[in-house]
Amino acid sequence: MLPATFKLCAGISYRHLRNMTGLRRTAAVALSHELEKLALVGPGPSQWINQVRRRSSLLSSRLDEKPYNEVEMSYLKQGEEALKKSMNILEEQDGWKVEIVAENGDKVLSKVLPDIGKVFKLEAVVEKPLDSVYGELVDNMENMGEWNPTVKEIKILQKIGKDTVITHEKAAETPGNIIGPRDFVSVRCSKRRGSTCILAGMSTRFSGMPEQKGYVRAENGPTCMVLHPVLEDPSKTKLTWLLSIDLKGWLPKSIINQVLSQTQVDFAKHLRNRVAMSTASLSLC
Repeated sequence: MLPATFKLCAGISYRHLRNMTGLRRTAAVALSHELEKLALVGPGPSQWINQVRRRSSLLSSRLDEKPYNEVEMSYLKQGEEALKKSMNILEEQDGWKVEIVAENGDKVLSKVLPDIGKVFKLEAVVEKPLDSVYGELVDNMENMGEWNPTVKEIKILQKIGKDTVITHEKAAETPGNIIGPRDFVSVRCSKRRGSTCILAGMSTRFSGMPEQKGYVRAENGPTCMVLHPVLEDPSKTKLTWLLSIDLKGWLPKSIINQVLSQTQVDFAKHLRNRVAMSTASLSLC
């Protein structure tokens, strides 16, 4: 039976049979079954059987992957574009102007860019490991409204692959209703590069989320958060948040600039409180 199975697997390498997905899946499954039989005959499978088994398993998993359609591919490209543009902005060190320096060392800077406008950059250190911070910002994204007063709700509308999501975010009014309710539809992607995590995003269009009554549809991006362990103390996390946002409506730029820079400082404070509470809860379990 095994020779016949290998012939079946070899057949899928011919050009006229490559697109026959059912045949390839049948071959992979058959080969896996035959290898299992061999493994039971002797004291243990030989090295070459182990290698073929791993390859057949990889083939089966690839056959089960769901291909992306045209719309999904466009969202993936938007996420990559947001990441690339954001990192290019952050890598340029010149031209940043200090907006706020908090007592704890948190700092907000800004600069004006052609075709984008004014962008803001928060630099802060969170006294918790990277995985704790990453967990709140990515894994528990939809719970952000529980600890960040500027967010009413974040809902994941669609997941595309393991790194990209489409989200709808409702922002709360500012104190005194200086800026009324806004909402955003965004494509977000998360990437790990060694010990650094990058969370990037930008506004997008999503047919399942038209403009909502009572909210002004604002736009953001390119924007990103960069997380990496503090070199001197890896138990702490350096957070850099690039914020680029168009709130829409008739609002004085002076008020917008003040609100956005203060929002970033407040975010760092709320994030610290959240990860501290989460860590304390885990230690009690």
